[in-house]
Amino acid sequence: MTQIPIREAKNKLTELARRVEAGESITVTRNGKPVMQLIPAKNKGGIDWEGGRAHKRERGITSFFGQIPADFDDPLPEDILFTPLPPLPET
Repeated sequence: MTQIPIREAKNKLTELARRVEAGESITVTRNGKPVMQLIPAKNKGGIDWEGGRAHKRERGITSFFGQIPADFDDPLPEDILFTPLPPLPET
């Protein structure tokens, strides 16, 4: 692992980025003490956010329930409204 002072790293950032892209790990120091590490980025597993954005998605309530009929919020028929509920079973 290569160590480089922070002053030198500031002036050679592009060169350091190329070395890290090639797989090298570099420790940046201040007054001889490690401050940070430059390491190659890893493509971790998990959610593919870019892939999800590429697909057209439905929004709103229809995405959960599919098609909602046009008469969904129409009043109920009177025979349903005036029919008494059956008695509850005794426990």
